[in-house]
Amino acid sequence: MKTIMWFRQDLRISDNPALLEAVSSGEIIPIYILDDISSQSEKIGDASRVWLHYSLLELNKSLSGNLRFFKGAAQEIISELIRVTDSKKIVWNRCYEPWRIKRDTYIKKDLNELGIEAKSCNGSLLWEPQEICKTDGTHYRVFTPFYRRGCLNAVPPRIPQNTPLNIKFAEILNLKRNCSLEELELLPKHDWYISMVKNWKIGEQGGLDDLDDFLKNGIVNYKMGRNIPSKKSVSRLSPRLHFGELSPNQVWYAAQQIIEPGDSNLDSFLSELGWREFAYHLHFHYPSLANENLNPKFNSFAWKTETNNIKAWQTGMTGYPIVDAGMRELYQTGYMHNRLRMIVGSFLVKNLLQHWHHGRDWFHNCLVDADLCVNSASWQWIAGCGADAAPYFRIFNPITQGEKFDPEGEYTKKWVPELINIPKKFLFCPWQAPTEILEKSGIQLGTTYPMPIVDLKVSRNLALEAFSKLPKTA
Repeated sequence: MKTIMWFRQDLRISDNPALLEAVSSGEIIPIYILDDISSQSEKIGDASRVWLHYSLLELNKSLSGNLRFFKGAAQEIISELIRVTDSKKIVWNRCYEPWRIKRDTYIKKDLNELGIEAKSCNGSLLWEPQEICKTDGTHYRVFTPFYRRGCLNAVPPRIPQNTPLNIKFAEILNLKRNCSLEELELLPKHDWYISMVKNWKIGEQGGLDDLDDFLKNGIVNYKMGRNIPSKKSVSRLSPRLHFGELSPNQVWYAAQQIIEPGDSNLDSFLSELGWREFAYHLHFHYPSLANENLNPKFNSFAWKTETNNIKAWQTGMTGYPIVDAGMRELYQTGYMHNRLRMIVGSFLVKNLLQHWHHGRDWFHNCLVDADLCVNSASWQWIAGCGADAAPYFRIFNPITQGEKFDPEGEYTKKWVPELINIPKKFLFCPWQAPTEILEKSGIQLGTTYPMPIVDLKVSRNLALEAFSKLPKTA
């Protein structure tokens, strides 16, 4: 029997439940569909499209060049494929963005009515959103009980499955709508991405290598080291998990084979996988999370309408070195250290009083790990309007954050080389340096490096005043 294996955000052949199901049924027809029609405004961002291109390239190699590419509405393409190939079955791993759930439900319904078996599997989450609930059957809105009481007391995640051997590919002729990987046009016309991809070994093997390196060198100091951006104590596995080059099950169990249960570094790392699960849990139960405040009292919040400072924030020219370092790392590598994500997020929504949508959109376009569920939940958290959100009075000070988490300036000076010669005392507040020190360091504020675009104390007080005016109840 011919079975269509529809790859989506599971670009791997190891521990891939849908692929194993397809292979067990006989010959397979592996496909990938770039569906920018169904996704509409939530289509993949520029940096993610670059990653997707190279990840598909590697997946196709793993499939001996048998991956077929398509571009358009998935519902139409699959219907035509079923007819042309005379396939009786299609298999995929579930995705959980609201637009995908809606589209996939229609596809499954249409195929079932035609007598075609359409089977979906869980290849992306440790626990599916509907599996974790309180004792009264309701869903969680606070992370710690969700993870500690819900996830850790639930049925353990499935053990990673083997890589299928001897995959048999169906010989299919006359597929009129298929195209080449290049014809998907995932790579931009400009070449900014060339330096970005040099920072990564994209694809399943690169993901396995990164996991191995992290477990050997990073996880042993994860709890403390994860806050220091100059250290290699974070896993950098988020794009691997987003595109499914690794499954969370592989990561979950591999980490526990390296470190004994009860170790604080292991617990801290596994809880980060739990936060990813929580973001999907929230988005499943609140489908409008990507656009609407989870806490409705923020609907009347007085965000600033003038957006002059947004460009400075996007380009890393705010005059606050730790903020600028994070934003430049993002643009040049497609990635940003988690501590910096919190710092730059707080600066945008609280010091600049700009709507969290601006941050959501920029991250969505620039991050290689731009995950709709995680990105939306994280921005709502930092803005204070989401589930289990940071309190409104928690405003990160970019000076003290830099001094605490980059005390030697190694990270900041890497991404803001204009300040490489300034003494540590003034690295995070160069405007406070005496003229002679600035001259000696080769810095002309306002010329070689910008003056701060806002005053920290003034902007903090304005933020506290604005947030204090929120209604007490929704």
